[in-house]
Amino acid sequence: MRIPVDVRRFPWIRRLAADYAYDFRSVAPFFSGDPADRSAWADSIARTQAHDRRRDEIAAVIASQQERRQAPARARDAARLLVDRRTVAVVTGQQAGLFGGPLFTLFKALTAIKLAEQVSRDHNVPAVAVFWIDAEDHDWEEIRSCTVFDDTLTPRTVSLPARPGAEPAPVATVRLDDSVVAALGELERFLPATEFRASLIARLRAAYAPGVGIADAFGRWIEDVLGDRGLIVYDSSDPASKPLVSQVFARELSMPGQTVKLAALAGSDLTARGYHAQVHAQDDSLALFHLNQDDGSRRAIRQQDGHFLVGEQPYAVSALMDQATKRPAGFSPNVLLRPIVQDTIFPTICYVAGPNELAYLGQLRGVYEHFGVPMPLFYPRATATLLDSAAVRFLTKYKPPLEALQAQDEAALNELLKTQIPPVVEESFNQAAQAIDAQMTSFIQTIPALDPTLEGAARSTLERMQRDLQNLHGKMIQAAKRRDETLRRQFIHARALAFPSGHAQERTIGFVSFLSQYGPALVERLDEELPLDLGRHWIVTI
Repeated sequence: MRIPVDVRRFPWIRRLAADYAYDFRSVAPFFSGDPADRSAWADSIARTQAHDRRRDEIAAVIASQQERRQAPARARDAARLLVDRRTVAVVTGQQAGLFGGPLFTLFKALTAIKLAEQVSRDHNVPAVAVFWIDAEDHDWEEIRSCTVFDDTLTPRTVSLPARPGAEPAPVATVRLDDSVVAALGELERFLPATEFRASLIARLRAAYAPGVGIADAFGRWIEDVLGDRGLIVYDSSDPASKPLVSQVFARELSMPGQTVKLAALAGSDLTARGYHAQVHAQDDSLALFHLNQDDGSRRAIRQQDGHFLVGEQPYAVSALMDQATKRPAGFSPNVLLRPIVQDTIFPTICYVAGPNELAYLGQLRGVYEHFGVPMPLFYPRATATLLDSAAVRFLTKYKPPLEALQAQDEAALNELLKTQIPPVVEESFNQAAQAIDAQMTSFIQTIPALDPTLEGAARSTLERMQRDLQNLHGKMIQAAKRRDETLRRQFIHARALAFPSGHAQERTIGFVSFLSQYGPALVERLDEELPLDLGRHWIVTI
């Protein structure tokens, strides 16, 4: 069973993401086309096929990565298609979250796979799905943990050790040690016992082994889960791919500040139209990092008085330009330049984005033009809450709004329980309350004729009576709670699944939790049951 929910009902969906799905004309100036329009896909395919790329070289880079990770045959077959000038790509990406990261990572990848299949059918072109591992991100805190449900639906978090005091370095430089063995043991203890848990843990141990880079482990795991569906996994930190974008790095250095300026102008335009700008960069900054080959650290590049600063170290413009051309592995794009690098490498017709990504991507139309790279379409990833049959029966029977389950108090439960009080009781209570209000109001109006000083006492009496009535109504609700404790348990169960600790399930719980629960059927059912409709969140039961 699946139930659609309009994403505009969710308080965390901002106006830009809502209008992108339901009123694209309002945001059209910031994007290359409406993904709901078939002709926009045809235009994107034509632009991408006409743009020259070094296809043989990127296919070779990916083949080498796949060989190292022992990727499935279907993923390797898909990668070989990139050599064909007609082949186009649907790309998505994410940081290398521990054990695959939250559920939405799986949704992103599946959306890309399903869109690539749809493009191939509808437009008769070879189309592949690519997952870009953002391995040069340095936010260790964001990726070192994975949260799963235990057998009581309590969220339990498994983490690798923090790296206090470490220089900000790409996560691709981090190699797993024995702490991952302990983390896997803890994960196995937290996951409920199912027929799939043992095999899941064995597969994770094969990917996440001491000595393996964490980005490489993530790639192995994503390929394990989705490689047989033709997903191409790409590690963006691979030095072998940097020569393919050396001219992008050189252009960013040759016109310092232009990328930031163009993105800021678009951000101001978005703000003027009532939207929000996602990225605010310093005027003196470049959309480029410098990678220290000695210690692996990643430092921002700034311009100052005719030269560049890497951290606090000055460089002549010509020196960094020379490095970018001859040793491009020493550079890494920031959030504004990453899409340009991505779409210089791949024949991207569409990027599958999360709702927050749409905001910064909307700041990049001028940046794409500046670099002469075709801007792809952007498609919001599938979004869903996975519930068991008991939770879906509860939602179907009592019809509370899904978003009402987010609060961790009992307000929504009390509102629901009110509806369970027999109508005759509620009606009689309301009649009594109205009669008392009417009679006491009339009395308060007449009492001054006897003694004006008694009016205050009469009003105080009415207020006490109203409080007593409210207390009585509260006791009625408590009686309803006692009378229908099953409803209470159903509510708490559905809330725990949908909003663990008050947060959206897909952003909190690792998809390994559901793989352990449902096994391979999880991916198969999501592939079958998760529609690509814009603007819809889906409640899905596996």
